[in-house]
Amino acid sequence: MDIQPYTSTETLAVGRPWLMSMLGIEANQTITLDLSKFSESLHWTEASAYQPERKLKSGIPLGKITASGLYAPYAAVTNEIQTLTVTGAPTGGTFTITWSGQTTAALAYNATAAQVQAALEALSNIAPGDVAVTGTAGGPWTLTWGGAQLGENVAAPTTTESFTGGTTPDITIATTTGGDTATASDGSQVFAGFLFTEVSFYPGHTKAAAPLMVHGQIDVAKLPVAFDPTDVPAGSNTQFIYGI
Repeated sequence: MDIQPYTSTETLAVGRPWLMSMLGIEANQTITLDLSKFSESLHWTEASAYQPERKLKSGIPLGKITASGLYAPYAAVTNEIQTLTVTGAPTGGTFTITWSGQTTAALAYNATAAQVQAALEALSNIAPGDVAVTGTAGGPWTLTWGGAQLGENVAAPTTTESFTGGTTPDITIATTTGGDTATASDGSQVFAGFLFTEVSFYPGHTKAAAPLMVHGQIDVAKLPVAFDPTDVPAGSNTQFIYGI
């Protein structure tokens, strides 16, 4: 009987689509995670009858909580959120939105959030994913910026109205959350590195050991959570080469 040996190979990048190269793998550090700071779906997947352990996704950006010394999701800077509110109860007419020198096509006074978002994305300086619009038909509409504007201090848009009916109808614009501001002050706002591997833990556990990648080449577009390396504050780990 002729028995042929079976061999297989794998690299440490298996299961890590965000890892662009092996540079810096040996620079991993063993840390302890504060599991109470991680969220289902965004950071980990739920256990099942056949797989009782929850799994933290690899590639999560992390920061170190000063008081406990434990690690938690990096508290990235906030995304800009703006609200457009129609006042004066118009019964007809249209309006346009101007942002960064470009103006949308005319929108009905009672436009839906989807129509407002589509009009903004039709501008050459706003790509799909740069802004998400929510709200009811006729407003208020909430603009949450992301994509190329992730964590940026985004200039407020302006509007031009051609409304009819109502009492001095207008659109007011307010910034409800300013972009480019830290979301935490407990230490997690300083970027430390990336969770290098998936980490399994049982429901009810509050801590878990994990490897922290502190040096390497990263494809930020493939990370499990949004991350903009241009927005990390002073004092953060910068030992990475990023690709987008």
